Amino acid sequence: MSTDRRPVVFVHGLWLHADSWSPWVELFRESGYDAQAPGWPGDGASAEETRDHPERVAGVGIDAVVGHYAELIRALPTPPVLVGHSFGGLIVQRLLGENLGAAAVALDPAPIKGVVYLPPSSLRVASIALRNPANRGRAVALDRAQFRYGFGNALTEHESDELFARWAIPSPGRPLFETAVANLNPSSPARVATGNAGRGPLLLTLGGKDHTVAPAIVRTTARLYRRSPAVTELREYPDRGHSLGIDGGWRTIADDVLAWLKARGL
Repeated sequence: MSTDRRPVVFVHGLWLHADSWSPWVELFRESGYDAQAPGWPGDGASAEETRDHPERVAGVGIDAVVGHYAELIRALPTPPVLVGHSFGGLIVQRLLGENLGAAAVALDPAPIKGVVYLPPSSLRVASIALRNPANRGRAVALDRAQFRYGFGNALTEHESDELFARWAIPSPGRPLFETAVANLNPSSPARVATGNAGRGPLLLTLGGKDHTVAPAIVRTTARLYRRSPAVTELREYPDRGHSLGIDGGWRTIADDVLAWLKARGL
């Protein structure tokens, strides 16, 4: 990677392949960044390959994902901007809290430790994995209807189905179990250094129609940072769902993120 261009690392969440970031990677490269979107441990090179080999992602937990990205980041010439969606948003918050990024953007981030209340829609999505304890060590896939509820509820059925066919993958159930008991575990992997005063700036976003990470979760997350003097901002998109970074309106979100970074000299 070029040493005169700020690195950007995109981190996907559960049930979407890293290639879903491709439009963002292209836009950020055109905007002067060295952007990349590595997958999680066990992900295949494509969505199809990951679907064909779900056993490769089975059992992967939050610590393993954080460690995977931390190793990649330490090989970069300068600290990167970190952009994550859903569980990727939790991952980038952990990395930023550990001073491994220059800044982070968490799009509709999964709940970190300290978020106590989960609205019914979020519990419905999480229950896809949590209803069977054996799923902690398995890969879990969404069907078309579950994807429509969790990701594409603010879209037409046609667009939701297209996104499902293109990007949906099986993902490990373990992170959902880890967040479910995060507030009972002092050393939970979902714990984030929210009090870190020396970290880079953080932008949190929420979709007002998001079923998977309901707005209350992100607002609570933002409040958990209130004791830190480091920059934490919250941006709301009232009419958007959990697909806000991959659907037909992705460019609005991406342009806002770029403007936010430029305003901070990043």
